[in-house]
Amino acid sequence: MKKVIVISTSLRRGSNSDMLADQFVEGAKAAGNEVEKISLVGKNIQFCKGCLGCQKLGRCVINDDVNDIMAKVLKADVVCWATPIYYYEMSGQMKTLIDRMNAMYEQDYAFRDVYLLTTAAEDETETPKRAETGLTGWIDCYPKSRLAGTLFCGGVNNPREIEGNTKLQEAFDLGKSIC
Repeated sequence: MKKVIVISTSLRRGSNSDMLADQFVEGAKAAGNEVEKISLVGKNIQFCKGCLGCQKLGRCVINDDVNDIMAKVLKADVVCWATPIYYYEMSGQMKTLIDRMNAMYEQDYAFRDVYLLTTAAEDETETPKRAETGLTGWIDCYPKSRLAGTLFCGGVNNPREIEGNTKLQEAFDLGKSIC
């Protein structure tokens, strides 16, 4: 059994990327894993100030929701990010959270496998590539980890447009493959 953290970065409950995250959660649970989903809806996540205080303290000096999220990510065996693609890139709130996780850099971390689930109005295969590149930049800071899998669902723009899409089953199966 692995400890899995799924971070849904859309600020719209029930969004297409959030639905992918939910299916990944269900698949990971079906495989017998301990799973927690963290939604960024309603979370207070401020921008990094670049003060580097986190490198001395092992936590960010800003008092918001990021330190609690980081504590959970550090203890997880698997981290899954779910994001809508805006202008061919991850959501701003995902990027902001990644920037703020700088405090984890010098700490011991458990995660080895990282997954990325993306949705976008565009459906070209290159649509999620910049988001993948941005996430692999973060992963590169944690050399014991790797990008273990990605899933892209293009051609969905309106809320809940993904319902009935085969990508929901693929997200479930991807989560279920964690063992």
